[in-house]
Amino acid sequence: MKYKKQYLYSKFERFWHWSQMLLVLLLTLTGFEIHGNLSIFGFETAVRLHNASAWSFMGLALLSIFWMLTSKQYVNFIPTKNKLKEQVQYYTSGIFKGMPHPTHKTLFNKLNPLQRITYAGLLILIFPVQIITGVAYLYYHYPANPIDAEGLRMAVAAHTMGAFLVVAFVIVHMYMTTTGYSVSANVKAMISGYEKEPQHEDEANKKTELQ
Repeated sequence: MKYKKQYLYSKFERFWHWSQMLLVLLLTLTGFEIHGNLSIFGFETAVRLHNASAWSFMGLALLSIFWMLTSKQYVNFIPTKNKLKEQVQYYTSGIFKGMPHPTHKTLFNKLNPLQRITYAGLLILIFPVQIITGVAYLYYHYPANPIDAEGLRMAVAAHTMGAFLVVAFVIVHMYMTTTGYSVSANVKAMISGYEKEPQHEDEANKKTELQ
């Protein structure tokens, strides 16, 4: 089988991805330690690391928004119904039968329909809720306690629920990285920036005819 190779992930995009992964890992570990579920760093160190990671995550988020707008890469995160049914069928059965992937990646079409919906949910719902509730919890301890205690309990519950959803996403995301043309293909692409995909006979023939 022939393969086509294209440059999809810029240096900033790869920096954003791996930095975000590290920050999410730190936020998850320290967050659960603050809740008393883990014991790794010690409570006080966990709190400091969690706060520092949270501010770093928000700074990275602002930087990534600016990058997406200026590079027009935001189009990759806009949900679409195009080939949504085919994508569901591929993940539920086609992938186990060796069927070709229904969508092909390009610079402005890096995510398939299901990925677009998932990432849109993270960017529009889960991450903002985590940031808002996290900041609310952080500043409740300052003088005058501007946030009502009842509202704080709701914020903590929402923050914890969001944390579990993020963990669920990370688990699914780690599995999805293994569904490329090889188990390590997607991870290698996010390191080098180059994506390599199988080029099926019909595509190869079409390309030959055009030449």
